[in-house]
Amino acid sequence: MPPIGFIQDDLDLKLLVLYIMDRAAGPITFLQLFELALCDAGVDYFSLTQAVDHMVATGQLSKEGDRYAITDRGRRNSQICESSLPRSVRRHCDDNLLKVNDALRQESQVRAQILDQENGSVTLCLTLEDNTSPLLHLTLLSPSREQAETWAHVFQDDPSALYLNIIKLLNQPKEDEHETE
Repeated sequence: MPPIGFIQDDLDLKLLVLYIMDRAAGPITFLQLFELALCDAGVDYFSLTQAVDHMVATGQLSKEGDRYAITDRGRRNSQICESSLPRSVRRHCDDNLLKVNDALRQESQVRAQILDQENGSVTLCLTLEDNTSPLLHLTLLSPSREQAETWAHVFQDDPSALYLNIIKLLNQPKEDEHETE
């Protein structure tokens, strides 16, 4: 039975991975890459795992933690070979990347970091940035790691709410100023 899809072999799969990684707005997890690569019926989990491992070993992709990024070598290879992928596959990848790239951009602009201190306390650092500069950097002492994680999730779900509430609070007139008017 002939293979299904445009991705027919290991080389096609690696070209697809390079195409996706070259257009991702930042490092992505294997699961994100897998979902993006499923734009073609010729992609399967095990082949993709082998291709990605080989591409890390050959210096086309780098891995930090659970995320993969394209290297300069991989970017050059992608740009040289991208026309080898069918236009329909490229278009489907580009469409799928819109959602992922929006999430990656937001993730890079909204950060929460939990730091365990030597004295047993927990510090939560919240950062909100726009495309060019930081809008908010807030450090809070938390009574527990669990509470810090809850606060971090609430912030990451709606960072503008915290920002706007802080601005609103800072813009309130002092009570004694109100009384003298």
